[in-house]
Amino acid sequence: MTAETTSETTSETTSEPARASGHPFPQSLSPSSMGTFTSCPLSFRFSYIERLPEPPSAAASKGTLVHLALQHLLWRPPAERTVEHALTDLGRAASELAADPEFAELSMNDEEWAAFHGDAEKLVRRYFEIEDPREVKVLGLELRVTAETSTGVVIRGVIDRLELDEDGELVVTDYKTGSAPSEGWEQKSLAGVHIYSLLCERMLGRRPARVQLLYLSKPERIITCPSDQSLRGVEVKSGAVMKAVRIACTRDDFRPRPSALCAFCSFREFCPEFGGRPDLARPTLLARQSERDGRPQLPLVFA
Repeated sequence: MTAETTSETTSETTSEPARASGHPFPQSLSPSSMGTFTSCPLSFRFSYIERLPEPPSAAASKGTLVHLALQHLLWRPPAERTVEHALTDLGRAASELAADPEFAELSMNDEEWAAFHGDAEKLVRRYFEIEDPREVKVLGLELRVTAETSTGVVIRGVIDRLELDEDGELVVTDYKTGSAPSEGWEQKSLAGVHIYSLLCERMLGRRPARVQLLYLSKPERIITCPSDQSLRGVEVKSGAVMKAVRIACTRDDFRPRPSALCAFCSFREFCPEFGGRPDLARPTLLARQSERDGRPQLPLVFA
């Protein structure tokens, strides 16, 4: 459950051939795509149906960097999981990601890059305020999981960390590098990890004893225990979301849903709520991607 990027969308949106009208159906969903659809169907269409390229953001790239650093740290023998080694692993992760477009295409000056890496270091240090990694019994990191619900919906995702607790029970852990949720919104933030509880039960035959979010910025740990009720909720919600997605695809009806998230949306300029035209998103964003890749297209002319 890394900073989920468009690399996941390719596998989860393998679709049927396009029909005469509307859009092809996605064949599967993920926690991130379900969250996007419920937040804003138009953003879902751009990201998961059309799979339009989005410019990298410093916040998402920082999350990717910190996740990779912690991945390297947790693969070390327990005795080596120290702050000093974690900072070494942060530097290693930065070197490995330097050429990745998510980082290479970030437009920041030297001062901004220094702040970027300084913030990443703070997040790694704060991780040690939440738990002692030497006590974590790692089973797997960045695990790709897929399962089908009882209603026939295929769900895919990536688990940041799967481990065993002191009683030998499974625990699903998800790192978060953004802001911790305000009081009263904790359960909403856990919706995604409840999905991973269902995936673990279906793939491994065992339900996790608990799922937890580690908010590194605060730092804070939010824990919940999956139940029959929570897993039934995942089944019902995933079925309802897939049904709504297919109706929207058939009718070509992906309406924007304005919220505070609009301030961070990569597609805001094409949203009719802000005076934009959705039909211009595809040609404009593909042209910009070609420009970033060093393959500039002819100037776009719109009637």
